Amino acid sequence: MHILLVEDDPQMAEYLRKALVEAGAAVDRAADGREGLLMAAGSDYDVLILDRMLPGLDGLAIVRTLRASGNHTPVLFLSALGDVDDRVEGLRAGGDDYLIKPFAFSELQARVEALLRRGAAEAPETRLRVADLEMDLLKREVTRAGQSIQLQPREFRLLECLMRHAGQVVTRTMLLEQVWDYHFDPQTNVIDVHISRLRGKIDKDFEPPLLQTVRGAGYRLQAG
Repeated sequence: MHILLVEDDPQMAEYLRKALVEAGAAVDRAADGREGLLMAAGSDYDVLILDRMLPGLDGLAIVRTLRASGNHTPVLFLSALGDVDDRVEGLRAGGDDYLIKPFAFSELQARVEALLRRGAAEAPETRLRVADLEMDLLKREVTRAGQSIQLQPREFRLLECLMRHAGQVVTRTMLLEQVWDYHFDPQTNVIDVHISRLRGKIDKDFEPPLLQTVRGAGYRLQAG
């Protein structure tokens, strides 16, 4: 757990830093808004804890700038401004939670843990792996045993569907819906043709074969 703490009060900052480290976190600290923005934009943090009122650049401006640049690291605001309008303004600026000073550290810790859970649940999956077969969803690349495999767009979607259900039988109906966007059986051999092509690319020159036909049921991608 890597946390950036942006707090200008040195006593408060040291108290929170020490408590967070004791709770198992790695903590970086910035003492003003401009330094905090540079650190937040330049490193990957799991959570940002921002005092709202900061010298140089306030917490709202930091979060607005980060969100505008595509940075969606969870943000917990700390502030003595506790009116409803203040809390709403912080959340609408892009904050994920808002804690009013003074507060108990146990509550801050619980809120940080909740933000971490939420971030983990929302984090998109970017890589799929079955045995030595790997798919990079961002780069749209597939390798097996380190060797690049060239797939057509439909073959890529077919393999992605099978890899997301690795070890499970994927029926023809599931493939028609998820790969071809058909919600009916077109009564063609389109699936068989693509499965054959895909098998020739991911299994032909490798051991063991991964793509299995389950008679009367569908297909399964499975290691071993």
